[in-house]
Amino acid sequence: MEYEEESAALVNMADMALLFGRMLLSLLFLEEGIELASHFDNALEAMAKLGVAAPIATATIAVQLAAGLAIALGFTTRLAAFGLGLFCLLTALLFHTNFASHNELLHFEKDLAISGGMFVLIVAGAGKLSLDMLIRRHWKTRLVS
Repeated sequence: MEYEEESAALVNMADMALLFGRMLLSLLFLEEGIELASHFDNALEAMAKLGVAAPIATATIAVQLAAGLAIALGFTTRLAAFGLGLFCLLTALLFHTNFASHNELLHFEKDLAISGGMFVLIVAGAGKLSLDMLIRRHWKTRLVS
């Protein structure tokens, strides 16, 4: 019995850690997506200077907002984490490769680290404190009854 209580406490800590990690990971994308959407014309102009066409820039903003919110809520978490993980890898490889600049190297490494966090989230899932789990429980009880 004592082992079960200890195991339940560890699960609670793991789920709290997953929730906290999801919030921290999603914060960057939600903040940036809101900022870009709020100043849409300026965002398109800045991205055009980097060679990013308007439809791709618009899709980038939509992905940051939708996937960032999905991860925060724990909804379709693995899919959203996969999308943002690839997004960060591509951002690092396409825009932060001037390693002569320490700032660019730092952005490259940060994008890789965020991507790694997303790939870990793919494996771990959202945890019990998520819409994914709530939906799974709902369907499980509907199928059983």
